[in-house]
Amino acid sequence: MPRIVIDVMPKPEILDPQGKAIAGALPRLGFTGFSGVRQGKRFELTIDSEVTEEILEQAKQAAQTLLSNPVIEDVVNVEVIDD
Repeated sequence: MPRIVIDVMPKPEILDPQGKAIAGALPRLGFTGFSGVRQGKRFELTIDSEVTEEILEQAKQAAQTLLSNPVIEDVVNVEVIDD
């Protein structure tokens, strides 16, 4: 069944305390070379039939109105994965 994957990230000007906490923990755990972390959300919408332009447009609208908070988040990726 195909899936539509939607990635949502905080807008660049929005503070990301979870990302900061992860960035602080990485060197303590021996992971070096990373200068920052931003944490976002990933949604997977399973489709029972083929992905049409109409279904893809509905997924994009859902991402903008339900899956993200447009005041503080951006929808950065909408991708079809055909398994």
